Amino acid sequence: MRAISFLLAAALAYAQADALTSGIEQFHRGDYATALQTLQNAPGSEQTRIFLALTRAALGKCADAVPELTAPFEKNSTSPDLRRLAGLAMSQCQVAQNQIAAAAQTTARLQELYPSDPDVLYQSAKVHMKAWNDAVFQMYQKAPSSFRVNQLSAEILEIQGKYVEAVAEYRKAIAKSPSSLNLHFRLGRALLLQSHQATAIADARKEFDAELALNPRDAAAEFQVGQLLIAEQKNAEAAKRLERALSLNADFAEAAVTLARLYLQEKRTAEAIRLLEHAVDVQPKNESARYSLMLAYRNAGRTADALTQKTELDKLQKPPEGEFSDFLKRLGEKPKQP
Repeated sequence: MRAISFLLAAALAYAQADALTSGIEQFHRGDYATALQTLQNAPGSEQTRIFLALTRAALGKCADAVPELTAPFEKNSTSPDLRRLAGLAMSQCQVAQNQIAAAAQTTARLQELYPSDPDVLYQSAKVHMKAWNDAVFQMYQKAPSSFRVNQLSAEILEIQGKYVEAVAEYRKAIAKSPSSLNLHFRLGRALLLQSHQATAIADARKEFDAELALNPRDAAAEFQVGQLLIAEQKNAEAAKRLERALSLNADFAEAAVTLARLYLQEKRTAEAIRLLEHAVDVQPKNESARYSLMLAYRNAGRTADALTQKTELDKLQKPPEGEFSDFLKRLGEKPKQP
């Protein structure tokens, strides 16, 4: 009898273990309803509880799933794979329950734990997109006549490459709130994106000057004026504006590179090198800075240093890592002020 009981117990344990394996396979195949039934017959281990919760989350039963997922996600002792799955499912449930702040917290923790995981990054993007969409909806619902609505519309149109429409929206925003910062700067930049004709350049210059009238310490506006002066071949005036931009923001790499190029034209090589070395320190992946520094070293007779920059430049000049590269570059936000 004991032998029979032992065999029955062994058979039951085997069946339960098999149920866990089968349930996990069914879960990964997306057969969640079957997986739920199978896993309910699996042994009561942590793995079983987590996969039951994951299955319930996948079936939309988030109220039951989230409490079961919270503990394993927060425990350092949980296996990394299960912890990752628990966090992803939690975040998805929190979005479904419109708990966006909680979902953002969960995805932030996931990114700390799995910084290069594509599923984690994808979920984080979805959470932020949901938060963005909700905030935009609230803005249009609760403050439809606000200048911020026009500003936001303009920024979205600018990203889409609809510069004529963006310019019109920026002008509406300025008409409603003429003393608000950044509006004139954004309008000036949109005008330049729309056209490089003389009239557009002149109009853009007026907007950058208007921004500086509101905020004389705006390094980005000073930089833009400097660039326009270079386009007009007024290099001496441009250098002063770029020097002013750098005095306001010493880590403004783009301004440093542009000014350094002017210095190189004037054979002020040592000053150019100083600016470019700092630009590379601030932005090691700035190809323009490294290329200009390579030329500056070569002009100074520092061949070994020039070759080092050439090596670093070759490393950078590889195909972009993702499809969003151009999109992100077009966002064109101002550099951070110190």
